[in-house]
Amino acid sequence: MNDLKLCESDYRFMSVVWDSAPVSSGALVRLCQERLGWKKSTTYTVLKKLADKGFLKNEDSTVTALIPRE
Repeated sequence: MNDLKLCESDYRFMSVVWDSAPVSSGALVRLCQERLGWKKSTTYTVLKKLADKGFLKNEDSTVTALIPRE
């Protein structure tokens, strides 16, 4: 797991998840709007990308981190 890398925007997104997890996807959209200025579509695009990479999971509209912040 030492080879996992995040770009700056992905790290900012993961920080929101780490601070709030477990969080509903709807609440995550609101948090990303407030903290990052993102639209709903941007949040869901990044959410899917990071879920596909194994950084987090979105199950039953609940988002949880699969990797620790450290």
